[in-house]
Amino acid sequence: MAFNDKPYRDYSDFLRERFGIKMQKLSVNVGRSCPNRDGTIGRGGCTYCNNQAFTPAYCLAGDGVGEQLAKGREFFGRKYPEMHYMAYFQSYTSTYGNLSAFKAMCEEALAVPGIEGLIVATRPDCIDAPTMAYLGMVARRGNHVMIELGAESAHDSTLRRVNRCHRWADTVMAVRLAQREGIPVGLHLIMGLPGESEAMMLETVRAVSLLGVDTVKFHQLQVVEGTLLAASIAAGRESVEAWTIDDYIDFCCQAVGWMSPSVAIERFTAQSPGDMLISPRWGLKNHEFVHRLVKRLREKGITQGCLREGR
Repeated sequence: MAFNDKPYRDYSDFLRERFGIKMQKLSVNVGRSCPNRDGTIGRGGCTYCNNQAFTPAYCLAGDGVGEQLAKGREFFGRKYPEMHYMAYFQSYTSTYGNLSAFKAMCEEALAVPGIEGLIVATRPDCIDAPTMAYLGMVARRGNHVMIELGAESAHDSTLRRVNRCHRWADTVMAVRLAQREGIPVGLHLIMGLPGESEAMMLETVRAVSLLGVDTVKFHQLQVVEGTLLAASIAAGRESVEAWTIDDYIDFCCQAVGWMSPSVAIERFTAQSPGDMLISPRWGLKNHEFVHRLVKRLREKGITQGCLREGR
């Protein structure tokens, strides 16, 4: 399979093939919780999670959906006046709770001038057939729609250890529901979760490759202030993989080699605010990481899927 100028299929390839235009996500915080926070299936949330670490400043839960999107368009529009936009329901679990309320938020987003679709990020155990049927209907009305699922790992032992409170089977079921409606689906994966070896992480990559998903986001586990994980590490109750930048780049080379070439890789790293991040503190911007990774892939002669295909 031919890629653009990289040894892997990236997110721009997917967007160009799927939508034919440049798209920018505008994050929306709808103020919902998660079932592993409020006692429905657990309490405390994921041990590594602090939503403030990845929620843009313009996403104030007290603001309405339309107001947040208007602020987001103003923020990006100054630099990218010709950009097209999709509402990105990012923080916490957007589909959790009342379906009628979720529909109302989606319709409010789609009514904002310039919003051409929805990207719905959620837990795999918070997607059901009625929710997916509604999103399928939204897509058939001519809107771009995509689902992002926080899978994190294919190992149930890991998911229990970090208090995700769902199973890999829930991810598989949610992917199948999206595919049945013809909605592209992406998975979010965290590399370096407590107790996971490199072999286990690559098993997750291989499991994802078999699902036929459209996109994947990798990122290194970040230890962030204000999380249960940070407190447990400080108390000596937990330990995590201490990635160096070169270690992680070498791992990503293996992940690229094992990932199906039909899957677009959106990213390899995440960047929490410096005043919240404990580790790893690499001091690299995303584009700098990608430059180093591409260089290493070319040095190793690795292209996406080459290890999977036995070449």
